[in-house]
Amino acid sequence: MLEKVLPIIQIISSVLLIVTILLQNREGGASGILGGDGVGGSFYTKRGMEKGLLYSTIVLALFFVGSSILSFL
Repeated sequence: MLEKVLPIIQIISSVLLIVTILLQNREGGASGILGGDGVGGSFYTKRGMEKGLLYSTIVLALFFVGSSILSFL
């Protein structure tokens, strides 16, 4: 049963992970370190929807990695 359901779970989680990554703000994070528009080192905290997207990306990434490891075993 798990052999049939696990690939579907991986496909759904990978698509959701791609969507949450693409919805995130480009100006934040490491892009300022690598020559982004953030000259002057302006830092800000993530609030509201940005914070929710960040946490959902982390959860989806962990879920995808966990299901991949489970399918390997």
